[in-house]
Amino acid sequence: MNPIDPSKLADPRNAGILVYVGGALLARSEAKISVFDSSVQGGDAVWEGLRVYDGKIFRLDQHLARLAESAHALSFSGVPGEEEIREAVFSTLAANGMRDGAHIRLTLTRGRKVTSGMSPRNNHDGCCLIVLAEWKPPVFDRRGIRLITSSVRRNSASTLDSKIHHANLLNNILAKIEADHAGVDDAVMLDLGGFISETNSTNVFLVKGGELRTPKADSCLPGITRGVVLELARANAISVIERNLSSSELYNADEAFTTGTMGELAPVLEVDGRRIGDGEIGPMTSRLQSLFSDLTQREGVPLPT
Repeated sequence: MNPIDPSKLADPRNAGILVYVGGALLARSEAKISVFDSSVQGGDAVWEGLRVYDGKIFRLDQHLARLAESAHALSFSGVPGEEEIREAVFSTLAANGMRDGAHIRLTLTRGRKVTSGMSPRNNHDGCCLIVLAEWKPPVFDRRGIRLITSSVRRNSASTLDSKIHHANLLNNILAKIEADHAGVDDAVMLDLGGFISETNSTNVFLVKGGELRTPKADSCLPGITRGVVLELARANAISVIERNLSSSELYNADEAFTTGTMGELAPVLEVDGRRIGDGEIGPMTSRLQSLFSDLTQREGVPLPT
């Protein structure tokens, strides 16, 4: 395989990264898994996104707990222990010299099969752990993003429970394709009842009359950044409610923003061609961005020195 052209990367340093795959640190061009791996066979894997701030990993314990819960819900066997995963993350960051401004895609597959097929009975080797760390700032513009509403409905618990943070993301990818074709940043996904669930990659918040509102975590992932925003709101006397929200409520919000590890808090300026509020970042969003930034500098699991 030819080496990646650094000019095609948002950060050219990512051309030379080392990736942890199944117990070994490998050069980017050599970082591969078996064609018999369950993630290749059926998207059979779970994952987490982590961010490194000033020598600390933010909310590492919560992410690792959710990874373990997702693996347990999918009946994975041979799951590495938490200390083994921590050491893999720390060693990958150290090997790449990353102590700030980095994002980690932590993936745990069911592992390699002895033959192709759906049944986990074909998995004899235990899980495969992948730690992909990149130099990557938040992917969304802090000044604002534009959204459309996707025609693709978000999976409900009756089909595939969104509380399982799985790597079979075709439902979300179909919505993202619509956003790409529309020339916007991301797509709002509705649940089977027609209420707002989340976007294809983030949770959604809106502000109306000084009150912070977000969809109930029924058909959306209860994201860790989402939870942090709820904590910050309650700790700072900001009224907050979780309930079903309709598209018209989003269109007529005073402010709106999305939350996620990859994009942090991103103001929403437009949805389906409707301007949100004044079409600029609002005071509540700006305040929560500042509170979130302060928290990421104070909290986190320190990297070994």
